[in-house]
Amino acid sequence: MDTEVGGESQSHEPVLLAEVVDFLKPEGGGTFVDCTLGLGGHAEAILKASPEARVIGIDRDRDALAIAEQRLAIFDKRFQAAHANFTEIGRVLAQLAAENVTGVLADLGVSSLQLDRGERGFSFAADAPLDMRMDQSRGETAAELVNRLPERELADLIFEYGEERGARRIARAIVRERERAEIATTKQLADLVVRVLHPRGHWRIHPATRTFQALRIAVNQELRAVEAFIPDAITAMAQGGRLAIIAFHSLEDRIVKRSFLRESGRCDCPIEVRGIAQAGRRLAENGLESSGEQRGDSRASGDVACPLCGARRRVHLLTRKPVRPSAAECARNPRSRSALLRVCEKL
Repeated sequence: MDTEVGGESQSHEPVLLAEVVDFLKPEGGGTFVDCTLGLGGHAEAILKASPEARVIGIDRDRDALAIAEQRLAIFDKRFQAAHANFTEIGRVLAQLAAENVTGVLADLGVSSLQLDRGERGFSFAADAPLDMRMDQSRGETAAELVNRLPERELADLIFEYGEERGARRIARAIVRERERAEIATTKQLADLVVRVLHPRGHWRIHPATRTFQALRIAVNQELRAVEAFIPDAITAMAQGGRLAIIAFHSLEDRIVKRSFLRESGRCDCPIEVRGIAQAGRRLAENGLESSGEQRGDSRASGDVACPLCGARRRVHLLTRKPVRPSAAECARNPRSRSALLRVCEKL
């Protein structure tokens, strides 16, 4: 996906493009899945890297999908598009009879197209209906959420997903406002947040940024989707396949980091219950050995390392710390400044 993190869109340049291509190594050919196709920037670079590379592009935004299909039509049968959520990667690949996937990419940012079109309701740069759905054919809008949730739930949502310290004041003001009239537009909500927080002087970021982020995450169930997606993406890949994920804020990156560690065999249970998990595993291993079964290299094939948290050694990490855009890229493309890339390889 070509991503944007601020209130105003910049260019449609894909983020961390060179780094993604370098990690996925498409020059050797193979089948790649761009699970958040957006306008097709990453997919185009992969297809150009080798005449033997094939890309399956998934996106739940029909508008973005149509533009990407037109852009990538020159690659003919080497590119296939699917309208779906990236959590449906297993179903999409089964329908297309795609096997031995070489690489998977997910760019978790909001697309420039979505921010450019005010009617989508993602940005407070223009007054528009408060929608925020990435797939406008289904689900609850941000306006419906804002006008439905009880004050406490609304405050918890804004605090948890937006990391907004003024969450309770904002939720209280929203409830008071909607008693007078429904909150239906981006300007209504943005103005309300400004009045509540009343920041002085120059704003580095708009005061409503965190509230809008929180609502977008909730409307699209983004964090839950990332957690569900990672195990399925790894399952879909052939041995040696690589999974690359670009996150744009700490909540997403934390989930990616923990999921990658768990899939590499690192238990993330609370320390007080790890002993229970380890004892259970030893009992299971002793049971196997006493029955005379051959253990072989079971860990590399994905045996459960912890029965409590589900840790299992299916990948090894190629990025111990996230890869960040260079200073040159940030200067050229300010929307890339928050990007965090993590990559793992299937054993």
